[in-house]
Amino acid sequence: MEFGFWSLVPPLLTIALALITKNVFLSLVIGIMTGSLVLNGFHLIAGINAGIYAIADSMSQGNTLIIGSCLIVGAVIYLMERSGGIEGFVNVVVKSKGLIKTKRGANLFTWLLGLAVFTSGSLSCMVTGAVSRPVNDALKVPHEKAAFIVHATSTPWCVLFPFSGWLASMTGYLVSGGVAEGEAVSVLFQSIGLNFYCILVILMVLVLALTQKDFGPMAAAEKRAAETGLLDDPAHSRDAQEEKSAVSGATPRAINLLLPIGVLVVVMFATLLVTGGGNIMKGAGLQALIWSVVCALVTILVLCIAEKVFTLDEAIREMFTGMSHMLSIAFILLLGFTMGTVVKGLGTGAYLSSLFQKLLSPGLLPALTFLIALMLSFATGTSMGTMAIMAVISLPMALEMGISIPLVAGAMFGGSIFGDHTSPISDTTIMTCSTTGCDIIDHVKTQAPYCAGIAAVSFVLYLIFGFIL
Repeated sequence: MEFGFWSLVPPLLTIALALITKNVFLSLVIGIMTGSLVLNGFHLIAGINAGIYAIADSMSQGNTLIIGSCLIVGAVIYLMERSGGIEGFVNVVVKSKGLIKTKRGANLFTWLLGLAVFTSGSLSCMVTGAVSRPVNDALKVPHEKAAFIVHATSTPWCVLFPFSGWLASMTGYLVSGGVAEGEAVSVLFQSIGLNFYCILVILMVLVLALTQKDFGPMAAAEKRAAETGLLDDPAHSRDAQEEKSAVSGATPRAINLLLPIGVLVVVMFATLLVTGGGNIMKGAGLQALIWSVVCALVTILVLCIAEKVFTLDEAIREMFTGMSHMLSIAFILLLGFTMGTVVKGLGTGAYLSSLFQKLLSPGLLPALTFLIALMLSFATGTSMGTMAIMAVISLPMALEMGISIPLVAGAMFGGSIFGDHTSPISDTTIMTCSTTGCDIIDHVKTQAPYCAGIAAVSFVLYLIFGFIL
């Protein structure tokens, strides 16, 4: 609250610049420096110095593990491509066996795969995007559509099916908001059916996949892919989109994709079980992430050398080449983490909440909770941070006013996920685009009409239910 209106300027400036300039890297740097200037009383040198150190300080252990995992995934994907794993997988699933023959089938495959990886939004974006991309590319699904499906089945599904670390986190937020510990889990599961945004966005993806009917910018992307074969807007070229093929003489083998991905998934679940003492919901998510991607990397390296696709030295060089394709994404992730820290220091969440509390009446609490969480998560790009802020503001008010706690909790969780799912500075947005090959701004632009429409419907439903329940 100390900085008042100025606490809104850095995150909103970052988002505005990202949408106008279409350069997320530059926008984040300017946003971080602006926020640091505000935090340091608008002293130019002190602000710039603080901004530089804020970026360096963001290389904490947890953030470093996430960034490192992103680089390793880049290496795994590249080695799978170069060793013929991608081509072999496409041959089995699309060409020779014909298991998936149409765009509809590719969309449904991506949707189901996204639901299968429910333990972590970040991991879902990476695994679903990496595995489904060759199928989507082969059947000319535009990268914008693939990114939308991958992203919509990540954190929105983690919240609706929280049988992972999400259960403990979400329960903790409810307790911090005044819900009795013995009732928190029950309230959480009651709130799932009232999380309108997450339910509707996942159902909408299914409907779009089945009907193959799109509108707005997404329809234009589908038309471009169908008529020209271009999976991206030609104005936005990316290194990750460069055509890569198996090395000369390498036999396409589906095992070179299936085995590394299988190892990744098995090791992920095994690590969650071990670190959670047999309970996957209490497992160490970051530890599971780094172990799974490292084991997947070792697996593909061993396959490449055993099949004599590469010598050891060549395989290591190829590994670093794959990592290099993720460097821009890694730096954007680092800046995104820094932006989150700056926004937290500015107290943006508390200020936004205070503005809306002045307009409050009991029946409006669920709708306003959803709206505040939506705006806060979009401006900050974080769902967990928004939940932490909103829980201690909205839940005590609901308890005091006698408003349905599951309804307010559902609004809080759904609104918080909106920003994680739609903001250009969200880490899952960045990860989704890195694995699907979609430009970040193209992803944000094409899914905006869908997400905004679902948010509007959700807001109306919270208005109605706020006066019914």
